[in-house]
Amino acid sequence: MSEDADQAEDEPPKKSKLPLIIGLVLALAGGGGGFYATWSGMILGTESEHSDSADAEESKPNVDVAYVPVDPLVISLQPPAQAQYLRFRASLEVPTQNQAEVEKLMPRVVDVLNSYLRALEPADLEHPAILTRIRAQMLRRVQVIAGLQKVNDLLIMEFVLN
Repeated sequence: MSEDADQAEDEPPKKSKLPLIIGLVLALAGGGGGFYATWSGMILGTESEHSDSADAEESKPNVDVAYVPVDPLVISLQPPAQAQYLRFRASLEVPTQNQAEVEKLMPRVVDVLNSYLRALEPADLEHPAILTRIRAQMLRRVQVIAGLQKVNDLLIMEFVLN
């Protein structure tokens, strides 16, 4: 019996898990509070209260624009594609004062768009979000040719795979 009593005395008592649980709850609460403070703009927020009215003014559509149509393109696709042709038609949104300059550059614009569309892989065209990516890439190429301030946007009017 004395052996059993000695073994009971040698074992240290179990430590409580309460401090660990309290620490975990406080860490989660602090992380959540920090996320909310950053997300709501209380911390690291650079916008002032007056920026809401400025944002409303900036969101108004610019009515001093013209739309320059891009000649329709028909691109033959490479053999592994399910479709044989891509029909593409677009318009460029330009400030009215730059319309004549952009119209003069239209052969270069058609060339760069044609080259870009021909370089696309057939698998790329089947991706669901390809239209957004293609639009951004083509707008960037057109802005390099015409100038950043001369072309506001590229509007895709027709994108048909036959």
